[in-house]
Amino acid sequence: MGLLELFILAVGLSMDAFAVSVCKGLSLGKINGKHMCIAGAWFGGFQALMPLIGYFFGRFFSDYITQYDHWIAFILLALIGGNMIKEAFEKEECMDCSMNPKSMFVLAVATSIDALAVGVTFAFLKVAILPAVSFIGVVTFVCSAVGVKIGSLFGVKYKSRAELFGGVILILIGAKILLEGIGII
Repeated sequence: MGLLELFILAVGLSMDAFAVSVCKGLSLGKINGKHMCIAGAWFGGFQALMPLIGYFFGRFFSDYITQYDHWIAFILLALIGGNMIKEAFEKEECMDCSMNPKSMFVLAVATSIDALAVGVTFAFLKVAILPAVSFIGVVTFVCSAVGVKIGSLFGVKYKSRAELFGGVILILIGAKILLEGIGII
């Protein structure tokens, strides 16, 4: 996986965290750099940790299913992307303005479950995991910090678009992996 593909994947994965960060910014109203860093650290940290965990699970099972790994990667990414697209069209949920560790932990886990599945696909694709998860974490940190700021300025206007964009990106990456795996590209 090249740097451009990894960047596109990282942006796609960070869209859930970005959308939640926008909502956090909206609910907080007036924010400062501390709010941006808290959101970035929680979301970026978990977006880096979850694919690492998924990678180790995937490495354990990869020897048993290498013949089908491209199909598994496609299915996982398509399901994750489809779910993000579905969420883009659902009714807005209420967001609390708390940034305490308990609420941030729950949000960070919820927004990074898709990254766990991506980590499994990384194992099948034999991706260099430490640079990849570090890159994903940094991209998500930046997107989340910016999301808090945007939320404080503009509100939830862009939340659905961010989720839709992220979902489409993940589905397209999954399709590319599948087409490469079956020898079309």
